[in-house]
Amino acid sequence: MSPRPSFYALASEQDGYFAAWQAVAAGYSRPALTQAVDAGRLVHARRGVYRLVEYPAGENEDIVQAWLWSTGLDEEHEGGVVSHETALALHGLSDALPALIHLSVPASWRCRRMKVPAGVRLHFQDVPPEDRAWHGAVPVTKPLRAVIDSAVDHVQPDLVAQAVRDGVARGLFAAADVARILPVTA
Repeated sequence: MSPRPSFYALASEQDGYFAAWQAVAAGYSRPALTQAVDAGRLVHARRGVYRLVEYPAGENEDIVQAWLWSTGLDEEHEGGVVSHETALALHGLSDALPALIHLSVPASWRCRRMKVPAGVRLHFQDVPPEDRAWHGAVPVTKPLRAVIDSAVDHVQPDLVAQAVRDGVARGLFAAADVARILPVTA
């Protein structure tokens, strides 16, 4: 498997990673993926996720892998949205250093049986488009939504308070917006 230029561009936008369904959509067969792994041209990163060997390592590879894993869980390939403490860390709000990668997936997925990768915590909640942004290769909840989700999920109150201070100081949201939604935190 030698990547076609458009497929290489797609993988480049995703820090060198791609989902198996993306390769199939680009015209590659699953056996071709296996052959490319055996030949050392691809790395099988996790279930349904591969990496171009020649692509340089990225800073948030584990997050990209988790998000791409989630895109293979439904036919629309919507996938999850990086959220909660992980979103706080990506936005540089507070000193959050999450031990897990937090992904919000559609609430309708709650009934599904799926094997969640180690190090990933799913939150079953719908995230509307107005609460989403992109951070590099992955969709992430916007700063205010990340603060709200973290507070509701009982993240350490001092981290949430710090995230509020940081977000207001950087002009990412207004203190009044936080106070209206989370009066105790503001």
